Amino acid sequence: MSRRLDGRVAVVTGGARGLGESYVRALHAEGARVVVADLLEAEGSALAAELGDRARFEPLDVTDEEAWARVVAATLGAWGALDVLVNNAGIANAGPLEHYTRAKWDAVIAVNLTGTFLGCQAVVPTMRAAGRGSIVNISSVEGLFGSEGLHGYVAAKFGVRGLTKSVAVELGRAGIRANSVHPGWVDTAMTGRIDPSWLPIPLGRGGRTDDLAGAVVFLASDDSAYMTGAELVVDGGMTAGVGHR
Repeated sequence: MSRRLDGRVAVVTGGARGLGESYVRALHAEGARVVVADLLEAEGSALAAELGDRARFEPLDVTDEEAWARVVAATLGAWGALDVLVNNAGIANAGPLEHYTRAKWDAVIAVNLTGTFLGCQAVVPTMRAAGRGSIVNISSVEGLFGSEGLHGYVAAKFGVRGLTKSVAVELGRAGIRANSVHPGWVDTAMTGRIDPSWLPIPLGRGGRTDDLAGAVVFLASDDSAYMTGAELVVDGGMTAGVGHR
């Protein structure tokens, strides 16, 4: 193990399970101290306890500015730094446009887009003072093309993609990088009702959570030191062909 993140401190939102858990484990394995930030207290606390002294759980509703301030303060209080933020927390809902309710729209925009914005905003003072930082925003292939019925989700993930670029442009001279990751279909609780065999994936299988973890570690580490404002697509080739839709 190369331990590319020795001495670094990372916060992962939605880190208690699914893709978030895989990011937590991968960052921790590379030497980082990791905050599991999630609403799922039992799962998050259990994961932090399993990983030991270099992990801790902090409750976080990503739509709550005060909660973000508490997580940042707790992280600095425990470890004196905050070098990496992985904005992973997200939800999905769907429905035909004429029946897609305002409540569905507001819910997915609040978590997936506003939550990402609040996270970026919350860590800037600390990262600016340190003269470095890596923000990794988890978007989706649905941040690259439209998808029937997923109106709020698509809008939010396109928004995450654009927000990442504006953050990168504004904060690059402060030593803060921001990049987005765009997963394709990955086997998680959120995607369990979708059969990946329906999808044109050139690599011939759906993604696993650990397929994404390497991309997040890469963007968190100095291996990507000259990357900011970039889109890293990890989809088994799903978006590569003209006929992918």
